[in-house]
Amino acid sequence: MPGFHVIGKSLQRREDWNKVTGAARYTDDLVLPGMLWGRVLRSRVPSALVKKINYTEAAVLPGVAAVLTAGDVPGRNSVGIILKDEPVLVTDKIRRVGDALVLVAAENRDIAAEALDKIKVELLEIPGVFSPQEAMAPEAPPVHKGSNILMHRKIRKGNIQQALEKAGVVIERIYRTTFVEHAAMEPESSLALREGDNITVWTSTQNPHYDRSEIASVLGIGQSRVRVIQQATGGGFGGKLDISTQCHAALLAWHTRRPVKLTYSREESFFASGKRHPYTIKYISAATSEGMLLGVKVEIVADTGAYASYGPGVVTRAAVHATGPYEVPHVHVDAYGVYTNNPYCGAMRGFGVPQVGFAHETQMDLLAEALGMDPWEIRKKNFLHAGSTTATSQVLQQSVGIEETMNRVKERVMGEGVL
Repeated sequence: MPGFHVIGKSLQRREDWNKVTGAARYTDDLVLPGMLWGRVLRSRVPSALVKKINYTEAAVLPGVAAVLTAGDVPGRNSVGIILKDEPVLVTDKIRRVGDALVLVAAENRDIAAEALDKIKVELLEIPGVFSPQEAMAPEAPPVHKGSNILMHRKIRKGNIQQALEKAGVVIERIYRTTFVEHAAMEPESSLALREGDNITVWTSTQNPHYDRSEIASVLGIGQSRVRVIQQATGGGFGGKLDISTQCHAALLAWHTRRPVKLTYSREESFFASGKRHPYTIKYISAATSEGMLLGVKVEIVADTGAYASYGPGVVTRAAVHATGPYEVPHVHVDAYGVYTNNPYCGAMRGFGVPQVGFAHETQMDLLAEALGMDPWEIRKKNFLHAGSTTATSQVLQQSVGIEETMNRVKERVMGEGVL
């Protein structure tokens, strides 16, 4: 069958040679005749109302080709992979440090930076919320209209109370993880070119089809008039699945009718980009005196920050994987994604599972310790296998590789025999 000839073989990645020789062309390497440089004025406060933006001095600065605010967005002034809850340019309310307020295009980077310094923004700072627990309180200031609880995923299987009552050992702990920055070697970058009523955007991205639809919506044009070219991408890890520079560069090129490049500085990348979700995880594990899992009760509270991004998907995966690679008869999981005025959180390698993995594997170690068992042995007793039923009541009908994997780990890494 097509493609099957590559299975089980070591193949060279197509882009390897260009990258190791320096021949790869990243977005910031590209230059077009007449190109302008774009910059973004961003909020330095996490929660405020925008009262007035005065950009008169910036607009008349020699070398400035355009200064754009929310009123200059011809189409939809919002983006988001699941919910369109992030403004392209803020109209009234700032929800995080890094919110985009004004776009500038100029003849060079220095003029663009000078123009930003000349823009005056009048703000009224308002109370924000900076922990998901605080944000979940009924009286908490709302980040968006309505509740700060973006979503709630439930998993119920069996009877958790029965499991706790019958258990020979119960371990209860609280685990906390923090924000993690992707820190790709290449910062976010886009180059936009308008040709008539069409636009082309070269960009550092993991998601060109999504980029195209968002650019089209923001410009108020059909997708057939938007072309997105994914350049060599110098690191993503999920961080380049969201919109960053694409719509801003496209807006500036659309208004100026000149090519515009917009590349983040490292500092801007740090405070404008999405992060890994911090979790607070309350975890209760119940097992027999022989080490067989009876039930787990888990509450996961994830800080999705100011915007949803991939939060609903991330939190759903956390809930589904809360029991780990183990067969658990009784499961009770509640997972919440919560808006705060912190940096927004989205996709990152593992997509919500590494945080909860830290919790369920620590629980297994603590169970083993309490029972005087080998940590490997208690895991082996509880591994999923063909015929097992998962936390969501899926019956695994094909091969399940966890036991084979762990055997190889022990044999090759630990230098011991198999489990």
